[in-house]
Amino acid sequence: MVKKFRWFLVISAIFSLLVMSACSNDASKGDDKDKEKDGGTKPGEKTEISFWHAMSGPGQEALDGIVADFNNSQDQVVVNAEFQGTYEEALTKLRSVGGTDNAPAIMQVFEVGTKYMIESGFIEPMQTFIDKDDYDLSQLEENILNYYKVDGKLYSMPFNSSTPVMIYNKDAFKEVGLDPEKAPQTFSEVKAAAEKLTKKNERFGFSMLTYGWFFEQLVATQGGLYVDNDNGRSDDATKAVFNGEEGLRVFKFLDDMNKAGTFGNYGTNWDDIRAAFQTGKVAMYMDSSAGVAGAINNSSFDVGVAYIPYPDEVERQGVAIGGASLWMSKGIGEDKQQAAWEFMKFLASPESQAKWHIGTGYFAINPAAYEEEIVKKEWEKYPQFKVTVDQLQDTKPSFATQGALISVFPESRQQVVTALENMYQGTPPQEALDQAAEGTDRAIGIANKTKKK
Repeated sequence: MVKKFRWFLVISAIFSLLVMSACSNDASKGDDKDKEKDGGTKPGEKTEISFWHAMSGPGQEALDGIVADFNNSQDQVVVNAEFQGTYEEALTKLRSVGGTDNAPAIMQVFEVGTKYMIESGFIEPMQTFIDKDDYDLSQLEENILNYYKVDGKLYSMPFNSSTPVMIYNKDAFKEVGLDPEKAPQTFSEVKAAAEKLTKKNERFGFSMLTYGWFFEQLVATQGGLYVDNDNGRSDDATKAVFNGEEGLRVFKFLDDMNKAGTFGNYGTNWDDIRAAFQTGKVAMYMDSSAGVAGAINNSSFDVGVAYIPYPDEVERQGVAIGGASLWMSKGIGEDKQQAAWEFMKFLASPESQAKWHIGTGYFAINPAAYEEEIVKKEWEKYPQFKVTVDQLQDTKPSFATQGALISVFPESRQQVVTALENMYQGTPPQEALDQAAEGTDRAIGIANKTKKK
């Protein structure tokens, strides 16, 4: 009897071990399946992540070079940079995959998409990793960070940042007796210079692309707001305020020159207005700081770069940042998020930012990049680049220069474009502005109602 009982204990023990082993294997298989489902990385493999961007031409070439530098720098992560079309096209694609397994780990989104991205529900705030890694944000440019900070939290990593500048033909200035080393600063000075520079049927004195971004900047440099509630930063905006005195000054400035025949209207196409300047048909125009290198390289005359103009009766406040930032998806797995964070830190390094700045003309988000030797050499060749940096660093932080936050910015910009076109055709400035403000109010109202549902 005792012998039978011992055999029973031995068989029971063997059976228990087999069951435990089976359970253990099943659990392990379950983990693997979960990891595969989450798009995780198997042991020994590199973590592979997608980076959707909207950079083409020189911007794409510079970006591909930095991505290659990163991929060659370590053995843990592979970044696949994928061009997705224009900013608008890329954001449309993201809307269809955001929050799913098909979402990219990193997405480049233009600045006016900031509010939408925050409210989308499918992004991981950058602040999560900044706090976790104790990352020193003070090393980055404050006037760029300010745009992307909301309630003190950084939601995305600034990347390709630019501001508007005024570009002018120094040879034309000499021709009409203007000092080529002293660009006009105020609205009245620009109008006076434009009058001298204009040659009937040959050259216009001044031009500005029919694009809402430039209007926003000329309002912001006066300390004016675009929408209420501190530009939508202390609470959701409920209405436009850009049709106040600051906006009216801008419209009258343009309307006066248009009526005087000193303003060249080249519509909404960047290539058209740049070609007009480079062929001598326009003597002064507003462009992005990222367009400075192109203006210099493609013009047969000396090119000057100056701060954007401001009304005589106000104090200049500076500029708001434009361009785009990088957003991290949530729900893609911790390993991919960590890989995305490592790549973003690499992008923000002085070395990467120096290459980015001289390769594209965009600002370095890390000012230490300006001390890199390759940047110093480039500035000796193109001293105009330093003007763009000085203008940004001279900017006074405020809700105005921080820029507006509204989820319907693209729609609002189109309203301003229509208002400018109507004014150039004869609609009084205040009437045109009010129509744009009313259109923006309707869009904001619909967006706010949708959000509350």
